[in-house]
Amino acid sequence: MSDSFSQFTGTSSYLTDPALEAAVNAAVALERPLLVKGEPGTGKTLLAHAIADAMSYRLIHWAVKSTTRAQDGLYIYDTVQRLYDARFGDGGAEAVKDIRRYIKHGPLGEALASDDRVVLLIDEVDKADLEFPNDLLHELDRMRFTVSETKDEIVAKHRPIVVITSNNEKELPDAFLRRCVFHFIDFPEPELMKRIVAVHHPELDDALVDQSIKAFYDLRSVPRVRKRPSTSELIDWIAVLARAGVGAERIKSELPFSGVLLKKEQDAAVVSEARSGRSKRW
Repeated sequence: MSDSFSQFTGTSSYLTDPALEAAVNAAVALERPLLVKGEPGTGKTLLAHAIADAMSYRLIHWAVKSTTRAQDGLYIYDTVQRLYDARFGDGGAEAVKDIRRYIKHGPLGEALASDDRVVLLIDEVDKADLEFPNDLLHELDRMRFTVSETKDEIVAKHRPIVVITSNNEKELPDAFLRRCVFHFIDFPEPELMKRIVAVHHPELDDALVDQSIKAFYDLRSVPRVRKRPSTSELIDWIAVLARAGVGAERIKSELPFSGVLLKKEQDAAVVSEARSGRSKRW
């Protein structure tokens, strides 16, 4: 096992709690992928950046799409570039004989081929088809792959620290879940949120921050809001309020620059209706 079990405690810009720290350190010690879930804006993607920063490792980011295959993460054979070089390149046909020139590592392949340990972020794994997670874990278990076109075998010198995020768009296979350390990042409570805001806006007036956070959580609690604002949107909103010179008292009576928080017309209407009856609930 790794000797870094208690190493990760967050960073100056990424605040954690004991449960999240324990999950990260367990994944590092067990050398298992860390599967992180949580609603948008809870810092799932930024967690991988924080781990890389705290441990001084390079971060490799693999943004998964609906068409992504595990094979794409290992390598691609650029036949189009080879054909182009054969027809128009300076070296002609002789220059394209070495197929290795046209083998390009994907994010997973780059992580396995790295001379140093890296943090590999596999972002939004649930966007791909159902076979992707199992295919992915097959490669992560083996820590090696073969390039079919050249028969070269790439064997990892160091097992990467793997962080996998999911937005719960699809159910993930049980076999995949068994191999992961899992953590659900809860949305921050107001006290933790105040600390997070202070990291980004340390100079702001406490009254403005307190009233902004109160209005933010009141807004998130309104029934029928489909896209509740996230932490990043709160931080942006407070920055706009401060720049515009909006005081805490004004936030009590209205919601200035609400377009920073609310991104759907239906949500804006629902919140407006709720605020009109704020004597009862706001």
